[in-house]
Amino acid sequence: MHSSMIGKIEKAQRYEHEPERVTIGSLHADFKGEHDVYHLTLTDNHWSCTCSFYTGYGTCSHTMALQRILAPMLSIESRTESPLAVPTVALNGS
Repeated sequence: MHSSMIGKIEKAQRYEHEPERVTIGSLHADFKGEHDVYHLTLTDNHWSCTCSFYTGYGTCSHTMALQRILAPMLSIESRTESPLAVPTVALNGS
């Protein structure tokens, strides 16, 4: 293996433990729910999901789960956009 590639792999391993280096501005994801596959988007700090619950309430378990998973990489607005979202403080235990 080329020596410069080894350095890149080591850097990537270091970065993987520093998710705060990344900020996600937009996202498209497929979420395998219990009943179907739902399509989620994040655009301009606004979440959207194709599940019927999201249509009625403006949030759902799928968007809230992604907010929790991606919290260190989301803007404050994207982390708390859903009315039922758990604040980042609670996620980090601070």
